Amino acid sequence: MDTIRNARPTDAAAIAAIYNQGIADRGATFETVPRTEADLAERLSDVDRYPVLVAADATGRVLGWASLSSYRPRDCYAGIAEFSIYLDRDARGRGVGRRLLNALIDTAAERGFWKLVSRIFPFNAASRALCRACGFREVGTYEKHAQLDGRWLDVVIVERSLTAVSTTGPSGRSS
Repeated sequence: MDTIRNARPTDAAAIAAIYNQGIADRGATFETVPRTEADLAERLSDVDRYPVLVAADATGRVLGWASLSSYRPRDCYAGIAEFSIYLDRDARGRGVGRRLLNALIDTAAERGFWKLVSRIFPFNAASRALCRACGFREVGTYEKHAQLDGRWLDVVIVERSLTAVSTTGPSGRSS
């Protein structure tokens, strides 16, 4: 059974390699410049608020990673996080993504987040299915969100509420 744990600085090279697969595949990110171990080591230095989790096999090999990041800088959005998840090509289709994303959801809730959001390319059927399986709903599409290799691409917006949010304001009246 795979282990889900907090990423360690020593995981930076493996996380970069997996992210670079996602960049090369052109199916999960608008990024086109490969990441270095140093890039990811820097990201791993700030995990107090926005954790990075990894799935590792019995030998310790990192099979995938998932992370939270800031949604917007305004205080009113402090309880919303964006999430990313990337799996090594050899780990896809084995349930690793579901275990990893569910662990990230639990971690986000424990840290007080009330909602997770992300954007997925419409043609990324595996990521869309994973999100549905983990309780996310598709709430819309940003058309022509950005260009990848000179081609405009849409993205599907997904969200999942993590806690019941009160509909009453501080006065007790319905908002």
